[in-house]
Amino acid sequence: MNTDTSSLQIADYALISNTTTGALVGRNGSIDWFCPSRIDAPACFAALLGGPEQGYFRIAPIAAVTACRRRYQRDTMILETDFETAEGAVRLIDFMPIEMEEFPVSSHVIRIVEGLRGRVEVALQLVIRFYYGSMRPWIREVDTIHTAVGGPDSLDIEGSVALHADDGRLDAHFTLEAGQRAHFRLSYRSSHRPHTRPFDVYKSLHQTAAWWRTWVGQCTYQGPWRNEIMRSLLTLKALTSRTTGGIAAALTTSLPERIGGTRNWDYRFCWLRDSTFTLWALLSSGYRQESVAWEHWLLRAVAGDPADLQIVYGISGERWLAEREIPWLGGYRNSRPVRVGNAASGQFQIDVYGEIMDSLHVAQANGIRPERHAWDIQLSLMDFLESHWQKPDDGIWEVRGGRQHFTHSKMMAWVAFDRAVKDARAYHPDAPIERWIRIRDTIHAEVCARGFNKDKGSFTQCYGSSALDASLLMMPLVGFLSARDPRVRATVAAIERELTEDGLVLRYRTSGDVDGLPEGEGLFLPCSFWLVDNLALQGRRAEAEQLFLRLLSLRNDVGLLSEEYDPRTRELIGNIPQAFTHVGLINSARNLTGDGLGARRAFASPPSHPEIT
Repeated sequence: MNTDTSSLQIADYALISNTTTGALVGRNGSIDWFCPSRIDAPACFAALLGGPEQGYFRIAPIAAVTACRRRYQRDTMILETDFETAEGAVRLIDFMPIEMEEFPVSSHVIRIVEGLRGRVEVALQLVIRFYYGSMRPWIREVDTIHTAVGGPDSLDIEGSVALHADDGRLDAHFTLEAGQRAHFRLSYRSSHRPHTRPFDVYKSLHQTAAWWRTWVGQCTYQGPWRNEIMRSLLTLKALTSRTTGGIAAALTTSLPERIGGTRNWDYRFCWLRDSTFTLWALLSSGYRQESVAWEHWLLRAVAGDPADLQIVYGISGERWLAEREIPWLGGYRNSRPVRVGNAASGQFQIDVYGEIMDSLHVAQANGIRPERHAWDIQLSLMDFLESHWQKPDDGIWEVRGGRQHFTHSKMMAWVAFDRAVKDARAYHPDAPIERWIRIRDTIHAEVCARGFNKDKGSFTQCYGSSALDASLLMMPLVGFLSARDPRVRATVAAIERELTEDGLVLRYRTSGDVDGLPEGEGLFLPCSFWLVDNLALQGRRAEAEQLFLRLLSLRNDVGLLSEEYDPRTRELIGNIPQAFTHVGLINSARNLTGDGLGARRAFASPPSHPEIT
C-alpha cells in the first residue's frame, strides 16, 4: 500500500467532525490532518503539510484500487468511501461520535471497514506525531488497548483486529469477505486523565447519524438548491464549537493560495468579519440556537477596551494568536512557510466595527433579544469609532504593505453608525442619535467623493487610487447604495471587466504595492458569490444563476469548497473547508430564490442620501 500523500489535491479531502474538532480524510483512505482536542490545537496527524513521517492514519486495500467513490450518508457528516480492486470491494466508514457532555473531555475517530464483494486484503497504518509532526510519542499496550503518550496529549487505539507496534507506528493486516466488518477506535484524552472507556462503535454510528439528521430536520428552507444549502449548513455546523458557539473560518492552516507560494495562513480561528453573513445564513435557514450562541460568543470576544478590538479571535475568544512558522513541515506541495497563529489579529481594521454593529442589528431584527450589557458594549465601540474612523487602517484583506484609507473600511464605518441610529431609534431613544446621523452622513458623502474615481468611472480600493477591489461588491449588500445606482453598476462592470479570470473574481490585483507580499493568488470564491448577489439585485437573473451554477460545479465530490480556485490548474486551493465560502453559497442561493436578496439588505433600509438616477 503506497503511503505517499503528495499526489492528493486539496479537493481530495473530506471533513468529519464532532462539532468540537474535525479531521480531513483523503480519497486514499488516509487521515492526514487532525487536531484532536480542538480545531486550533496542535495536530497529531500533519501529513497534509509534511509527509507520512509527520503523522497519518490510513486504511485501504493492499492491492491496487481500480475505482474509488465517496459520499456522506444522507444528512450527516458520516463519510463512506468505496474501494474497488480486482479481487473485490470494501467500504470505509469514517465518523466522529458526538459527545453529549456540555464540556467534552475526549474526542473519538471511528473507522469501520465492510466487505462488499469478493475477498479483499486490507492494511492499516498509523503514525502518531504530536505537536504538528515533531513529537514522537511513547507507545505501550495495556490489555488490548495501545496508548500513545506525548507530553499533555494521549491517544488510545483499539480495534477488532490485532494491532502491532513497530518502530513508533501501528500496523494491521486483515482480509474481509462480503458481509464481514472490522472496526477501529482512536480516542483522544489529556495524558493525565484515565483511559477512555470502550464503547459499542456500531451503536455510536447509529446515534451519530440520528443526531445529525435531527439537526438537519430543524432546517426551515424547502426551496431550490436545498441539498446544496443543507450540505453547506452541515459544513458550518461541523466548524462550530458546540461548547463556545465560535465558528472557525476553516479546519486547516497553511494550505496555499497558490501552489508553491508563500500566502499560507492559519484560518482555524473566528473572524468577526464573517459574523453577519453567518448569522443571516443560519437565521434564514431556521437555526436560531446556533445564531444565539454565535452572538453570545461575539459579545464575550469583543468585551473590553474598544481600542483593543481584534478582527479575529480563538475558538473560545482568545486574543493572543501570535503567528509563527513551523520549519520542520515542508508545506503542502512544497508551499512554504507553514504558519500557526495569525498576525492579522494585531491589525487595525475599521470595518469590524461595522460588522459587529450590523450583526447585533440583524439579531435584534430577527427577534433575538440581546444580552443586557450588549448596548453598553455598542456605545463604547461607537465612542471609539467616532474619533478613529478618519484614520487609515489595514483593510479587509489584512494586507501587510502599510495602512491606507480603504474605501471598504470607510463604508463599513458608515454601516456602524447607520445601524447604531436604527437600533437607537427602536430601542434606545436616549442615545446621541442626531450626532450619529451627522457622522453617518459625513462618512457617506466622503466615500462617494473620495472613494469614487471619476476618471475610471467606478469606486476604487483606496482614496485616490485607480485599483479595483472586490470588497466594493458589498456596497449594495450592506445598503450603502442601491445595486441599481449608476455608480454601483459601473463599479460592478469594472470588476467584471478587470478583476475576473475564467469568469470568477479576484480580491484585487496583487501586483500593486498595497499588498506587501509576493504577488500571486487564486480566485477568491466568496467574492464570486458576492458578484452573484449583485447581478441578482441588478435584475440580471440569468447571469447570476449561470455564475452560481458554475460555482456549484467547483465543489468537490462530497460538496466541499475551499477558499480559492486556480484557473490554471483547475483545482481548489487554500484552506478547506472554508466557512465564508459556504456562507456565500447559502446566501446566494437564497438570494436567487427571491426571499433573501442582498444577504443583509432585508435589515438595512435604503440610505437616506440622494442617489444618482
